[in-house]
Amino acid sequence: MDHRVLKVIRLMKEEMRRPLTPDKLSRAVNLSPVHLRYLFKAETGMTFAQYLKSLRMEEARTLLETTFLSTKEIMHRIGMHDESHFARDFKKVHGLTPAQYRVRRLNAKLKKEPD
Repeated sequence: MDHRVLKVIRLMKEEMRRPLTPDKLSRAVNLSPVHLRYLFKAETGMTFAQYLKSLRMEEARTLLETTFLSTKEIMHRIGMHDESHFARDFKKVHGLTPAQYRVRRLNAKLKKEPD
C-alpha cells in the first residue's frame, strides 16, 4: 500500500474523535486533496468518510466488548455525537444495536463459563 495512504490511515486512527477534512489530510502527506482522494479510494476501495466510519464502528465494538462504558460514553470516545446515527450505523455494520450487541455478548460469555 502507498506510504501516503498508510500515513493518512494512521492519522485517522490517532485523530478518530476529531473532524478530519480532506484538506488537512492532504497537507499531512503533501498531495492535493483531489489526488489524495483518488489514491485513497484506489488503495482502500473506500472514501475517507467510509473508512473513518468503519474505524469508529470497530472501535465501538471493541469498547462494547471490553468495557462497561455506556453507549453515550462510547459514542463520544469514537467521535460521534448523534445517538440515533450511531445506533443505526452500528446496526448496519454489526447486525444489532449497541445495546443488543452487548446483551448478546454477555449471554454468550455466561453460557461458556463452567458451573
